[in-house]
Amino acid sequence: MKTYAFIDASNLFYGGEKSLGWKIDYLKLKNYIKDKYGVSKIFYFGGVEIHGYKYDYLKNDTVTLKDLEEYLVNYFKKEAKKLNEAQLLLFSKHLARIRFYLKLQKFGYLLFLKPVKLYHQEDGSTQRKANCDVDMAFYLMKEKDNFNKIVFLSGDGDFLPLLKYLKKIGKEVIVLARGQRTAREIKQFAGSNFRDFVRLEKELKFEKK
Repeated sequence: MKTYAFIDASNLFYGGEKSLGWKIDYLKLKNYIKDKYGVSKIFYFGGVEIHGYKYDYLKNDTVTLKDLEEYLVNYFKKEAKKLNEAQLLLFSKHLARIRFYLKLQKFGYLLFLKPVKLYHQEDGSTQRKANCDVDMAFYLMKEKDNFNKIVFLSGDGDFLPLLKYLKKIGKEVIVLARGQRTAREIKQFAGSNFRDFVRLEKELKFEKK
């Protein structure tokens, strides 16, 4: 029986780490779901800031991290003097995120990363997003004949129709998410197969060395 894991990075971070009060150790997470559920592949869907890096949506399924890292380092060398303190801090966070993703690759995560886009709101404010729900749904369907069970790391209620379908065709679905930030219908659907991150602090908390 093959088991795959699918991670909605945005939901896991904003619905998980920010409400948990502690950071997730992704090496511990990988080992936990591998040992407990027999997960053999981990699909991770998230966004990445590219600062003008040329990304071709038609040719690529994910941003190439090493190329992006090299581009940003060179970009920083050229533009650093033009950036104010707030911009420098933001840029350093974006670069740190890329290096975090590179670590995930070394851990064995399969990354599907989209460039973050800027959206203008009606009230004049802006919001940065990398909508990965469709990508995640696509790969769940693309891989459905290759797994018998999934560990689904998201509490987003928009995935309910897809999870219901997978269950209907005989796939076991385990949901691992932050209980208070998980859609009620997802928890009702998962039932005893719902696992709350809040109970996994001992196993998954990142500890500074």
